[in-house]
Amino acid sequence: MIRVILTDDHKMVREGLRALLLDSDSIQVVGETADGQELLHLLQTTPADVVLMDMNMPGKNGLETTTEMKQAFPHVKVLVLSMLDHERHVAQMIEAGAAGYILKNAGKEELVSAIQLVAAGVPYISSEITIDLLKKTPVPGRHESPPAEKSKCDLTRRELEILALIAEGHTNAEISEMLFTSKRTIETHRQNLLEKTQTNNTATLIKYAFKNGLLS
Repeated sequence: MIRVILTDDHKMVREGLRALLLDSDSIQVVGETADGQELLHLLQTTPADVVLMDMNMPGKNGLETTTEMKQAFPHVKVLVLSMLDHERHVAQMIEAGAAGYILKNAGKEELVSAIQLVAAGVPYISSEITIDLLKKTPVPGRHESPPAEKSKCDLTRRELEILALIAEGHTNAEISEMLFTSKRTIETHRQNLLEKTQTNNTATLIKYAFKNGLLS
């Protein structure tokens, strides 16, 4: 039986994950925590094989928690469960010691399989991320005309949509209502925009967007 701890600052997410894993014959949820500090404390008294952990948490985030955890509990595997799909985030977590990275839109079968593989010592990266990385990998000997130029930071259609709304002065809460999604999702997209454009606040983000033709 694979002993799993769920770490996510949203109780609803933890409850959903627990329900998904409840009928698995090979996985047992032995605990859940809302942040990295709680997780490190729980591991002192609760043996676990895999920690299913969100990357974007208040206080001690997934990157910091994974780094500290691999030093104190090197035998426990970290499987990141995140909405962040940029290769930079994946590389950071793997470098910190995570054994796998799966997106929150994954289905139950992929989630269970990822936990089993990571527990067995086999690294796992979400299939969507793997496909995106393969698309960006140049093939030796292939000569093609250069693709149509994208924005320098390769923003998705959704990110461009949110960028335009930010430039119009809308708040995260207003944008979430306009796009019929959660405020947390908008916050994640905003953070992705800052990281992809290498800017550090809304003002410099909008300035970058106009300078590089992302906004008219």
